[in-house]
Amino acid sequence: MALSAAALAMVGLTACGGGKTTPTSDAPTAVATAAPVSNPAASAAVLPGTRYYLEKTSNNYRIHAVRGSSDVVVHELPFVTYGCEANTLTVSPDGKRVAWVQDSTDGNVSGVLMAGTIGKPGATRLLDDVSCLDSRALVWQGGDLLMVHKKTRESVLFDVAANKRVDGDPGQETDRCWSVDGRWLAAMDDRHKPYVTDGTQSRHYSYTPRKEEAAHWGGWRAQSVSMDGRYVSVGWDGTDPSRRDDSFAVVDTTTSKVVDLPGGGEIRSIMFTADDKVIVKRATGISVLDSSFTPLGTVEEPAALRNMTLLAYAA
Repeated sequence: MALSAAALAMVGLTACGGGKTTPTSDAPTAVATAAPVSNPAASAAVLPGTRYYLEKTSNNYRIHAVRGSSDVVVHELPFVTYGCEANTLTVSPDGKRVAWVQDSTDGNVSGVLMAGTIGKPGATRLLDDVSCLDSRALVWQGGDLLMVHKKTRESVLFDVAANKRVDGDPGQETDRCWSVDGRWLAAMDDRHKPYVTDGTQSRHYSYTPRKEEAAHWGGWRAQSVSMDGRYVSVGWDGTDPSRRDDSFAVVDTTTSKVVDLPGGGEIRSIMFTADDKVIVKRATGISVLDSSFTPLGTVEEPAALRNMTLLAYAA
């Protein structure tokens, strides 16, 4: 099954050689780019941490680190028309690591898992035959562990920091997604029923999308999990293997009710943060809510950032 160029190039919103570190031409850079936000002081008051965005150009993929009025490119990869990079490039929830799949040689269904440190040159080859046939091919569990799929569809939990596979059966769940601290897991069980668990407690929940919208997609999945596991943001699965990072609603896992989010404008993604905030990225900017969904303020994004995928927020 081969990916089309259009599928791999669409960015919505992340091993042989014994783990040797190999400097490459796609090493991270630090170059000031887009214009600063119009009111950096107000932005820093509601989002004092760093936001990581993914930009796609005709020549490369860039990861921007945006903090206050600063916008710096911290990692860059060359554009690959038929590669896995566009579908897999991802930043860890703590903003320390970057990972992706590259060197696809089998019809663009798998490649080599690569990882590096944000802001430092070089990359490490971690694992061969990693699949990128998924709308979320790489999923972080905390800042060090990365859930990947082998070409055989075997699930593998890999410790990026230690450069080794984590022992033990990761389970039969699908569509995994963890809270940013790696404690709470949202997934589908073997009956394809959604649930959340922290290893000691678990609960199933349900969500029924509007029929007129659901008919156009291949189902939905959790895209972000709150720190206490009570809420998940949900987004569509694509009908092809291309990337989808966007989400559009929040579901209470204790009641299966959809949360009425304050604010207006098209929602592009909803992210729960380590400091118990809710980042709602809209077409017009970012709405910041507290853990009870009370508005804390807004962040006006420069036009250059509005169409980029928000990969992570490090508090």
